[in-house]
Amino acid sequence: MNVEPSIQAQLLRLAEVDTELTRIAHRRKVLPEQQEVDRFEAERNAQKDAAVAVEIVLDDLDRDTRKLEGEIEAVRKREDRDRGVLEAGSVGAKQLSELQHELGSLERRRSVLEDELLEVMERREASAADHEHAGARLDRAEIDLAAARDRRDAALADLEVAEQRCDTDRANLLGAFPDELLAIYDRQRAAHGTGAALLRARRCGACRIELDRGEIARIAKTAPDVVVRCTECGAVLVRTKESGL
Repeated sequence: MNVEPSIQAQLLRLAEVDTELTRIAHRRKVLPEQQEVDRFEAERNAQKDAAVAVEIVLDDLDRDTRKLEGEIEAVRKREDRDRGVLEAGSVGAKQLSELQHELGSLERRRSVLEDELLEVMERREASAADHEHAGARLDRAEIDLAAARDRRDAALADLEVAEQRCDTDRANLLGAFPDELLAIYDRQRAAHGTGAALLRARRCGACRIELDRGEIARIAKTAPDVVVRCTECGAVLVRTKESGL
């Protein structure tokens, strides 16, 4: 295949653009800023779970508090009723003894319930402090995540600008090449990552392998407009004064 040397030389510029596009695509996949977002999202989710866990504990303690307060109120009402009967003096000796015994039991029961309520209230106070701290940690995690997302979005925007620039450069370059040459270049690039490279100091710029003397001699005798390919990797070799021929 014969192509003007000046047009072959432009393949190097196309290869540079394609290499940059490949680099951009790779960086988008392994974007450090995205990894940072993932890390902060995991931290935010962990803090949210911790806050929810404390909220569940608080709800349980509030339910226990209401239950104990209800039981204490019921005991107090029973105590008030018994005292009222005792103060009225309208019962016999046997019933009076039973009421006094029941009243003592109720007072002991109320004391136990009040102790339990105090313990629950103390636990709730501690849990409320835990909830406040969990909320503060969650707020901090949300702020960190938002900042990380901003950095990620800025990095993606930069990549988008660079990609658009490369796409424009590539589109402007394509019109200079014969279809057959482009087909060879694209197939080679799809298979090995690099479609064309500079032959410099007898070494292929794509696979970095130094060509043997026989191959160098053959290339040296080849007309400048003949498209030459590396015998090792298949890349189109662009010859210049740096090629060592």
